[in-house]
Amino acid sequence: MPILSLLSVVFCGAILVLVLVLAGPEGIWASFTHVSSGHLAWGLFLVQTQIWLSALRWRFTAARLGQDLPFRRALGEYYVSSALNLVLPGGMAGDALRAYRVRTSQPGGWKRPASAVLLERASGQLAFFLLAGSGLIAWPLFLADRFPQEFRPLLAGFWSVAVLLALLAAAGFRWVLLPRYQSVAHELAEVFWRKGAFLIQFGLSALIVASYALTFLLASEAVGAPLPVLAVVTAVPLCLLSMVLPVSVGGWGTREAAAAALWPLFGLTAAQGVSASLLYGTLCLAGAAAPAVAIAVWSFVQGKGRRA
Repeated sequence: MPILSLLSVVFCGAILVLVLVLAGPEGIWASFTHVSSGHLAWGLFLVQTQIWLSALRWRFTAARLGQDLPFRRALGEYYVSSALNLVLPGGMAGDALRAYRVRTSQPGGWKRPASAVLLERASGQLAFFLLAGSGLIAWPLFLADRFPQEFRPLLAGFWSVAVLLALLAAAGFRWVLLPRYQSVAHELAEVFWRKGAFLIQFGLSALIVASYALTFLLASEAVGAPLPVLAVVTAVPLCLLSMVLPVSVGGWGTREAAAAALWPLFGLTAAQGVSASLLYGTLCLAGAAAPAVAIAVWSFVQGKGRRA
């Protein structure tokens, strides 16, 4: 294992242990006693929905780039990819593997699959950041009554700066980056804009991101800590954002630390936040890992049969 990956594992493990100790193991264990089989069943169903919709989005993205990817193949690869992303450092190893596995034998046969995987992930990240960005407006509204009167103008300034930065980023992307990289601009247009692609990409990505948020809300309700609807654009996106940090290993540790800090803002305890985050991670891992293992075993058996 590379030294950076090993350090990531140690770092996230240390954070997780520290959070568990500070939040209180007794309170965390008590929260898990509220979890019912119905909660688990619905959580696993939502995870399956995420993966099936993501496989559809990948297949659509690949088709727009001229790659024929059968849905059954895309679904199987996405299960394996999702499971690996949750247990390996960086959260991208699974994506790299599925791009490699669907490459062609022709020269440069990895470029089109790599572009499809990269743009498919970009579609999801864009939808997620739109959700998180809406929290920039929601957070000040949520915390407004806690600010002294003289600090209220700072909230308006915060919104103005956030909007200005978003507009500058969009303008720089459109008029600075795209003109310099025409091939990239062509692929982006095919995947995200031409022939109604925007509606399909945005629709699928919006449903997938919504399923992420619903799974977290369900996990929190399951441990006896129901969150208000406002948490969908405030606390939940910040917890999910911690999963994409470069030092993250499937979000374990960093996600629990974020939940421990954010749940008390809604009148809940840090232990309940940690419990909700742990249950969310467990649901995601179980929902992806069990089918992934079955797919891997079936592939091994088929390959062994062909060699015989």
